[in-house]
Amino acid sequence: MLSRRHVIASALAAPAILRLGIGTAQAATTLKISHQFPGGTIDKGDFRDRLCRMFAEEVKKRSGGEISAEIYPNSSLIKTNAQFSAMRKGALDISLYPMPYAGGEVPETNIALMPGLVTTYDQGARWKTSPVGKALSDFLADKGIILLTWVWQAGGVASRSRALVAPEDAKGLKVRGGSREMDMVLQTAGASVLSVPSNEIYTAMQTGACDAGITSSTSLISFRLEEVSKFLTSGAKASYWFMLEPLMMSKSIFDALPKNQQDIILTVGAELEAFGRKGAQEDDIEVANVYKKAGASVSELDLATVNKWRDIARDTAWKDYGAKTKTAANLLKLATDVAA
Repeated sequence: MLSRRHVIASALAAPAILRLGIGTAQAATTLKISHQFPGGTIDKGDFRDRLCRMFAEEVKKRSGGEISAEIYPNSSLIKTNAQFSAMRKGALDISLYPMPYAGGEVPETNIALMPGLVTTYDQGARWKTSPVGKALSDFLADKGIILLTWVWQAGGVASRSRALVAPEDAKGLKVRGGSREMDMVLQTAGASVLSVPSNEIYTAMQTGACDAGITSSTSLISFRLEEVSKFLTSGAKASYWFMLEPLMMSKSIFDALPKNQQDIILTVGAELEAFGRKGAQEDDIEVANVYKKAGASVSELDLATVNKWRDIARDTAWKDYGAKTKTAANLLKLATDVAA
């Protein structure tokens, strides 16, 4: 016989809260959505938080209230780096998560921030419907993750002491790159590196542990890095740093839902991709305005400079990644086919 304490403990441990009323034929599902970014409203704030809120509102509307969702910004529910593992275990339902943050646990996910591999939004968008997208989706499903919304973001550099534009500028700087592969490229260029999630760059730069941080344009704005920076390198026109930050879901939680709810979740997720791309591209432009207003000097990347970074990446990060596993080698080949 279960004690009251056991019942309460089981209820708290359940990642998807099921509320079944007396006489009802179907449970109402409340999904928990976690992310590391600042919270806002459905109309204002970081577009990634807004996307999560739009997702929650739309699935509730289309399901007639059968599905609802609670949003937990600022890693307030689960710490940033633990979210991927939590989804795999079924301890977290959904997260808008920078995929290469999972690289320590699943190295193949670092394909999502391979320097110079994706260089335009159009190219990134083609992944979903290309063989690389199917291979990546299948691989992640096998690891317990379902991709709901494919969101690519271009990145730039905020720096304290001097502008970091070309590889030769990196020598002697302490730089946050965002993935193991980006770190390899930076080290080859003469920088030292540190690995922290984007929501910790501000503190690292403020304390002097970091001279420059490479991250998405949206994070350059949302985490107020202009307050600790004197230089910005914008990726609005060209970038060697594109990261896949999808809305992703625990496969075990997804599989436990009825088919009609699964269909709603997948449909709404796919429909929000246009909003995600628009938000990312608008921030690519807005970031320069924010930094100029704060008094920072702004530089722009061009294709020639991007190619310099890509040449280094091909000889270091790409080779290292492709040699890791057969899956990694296949993903890299398929991704380069999209770029061709």
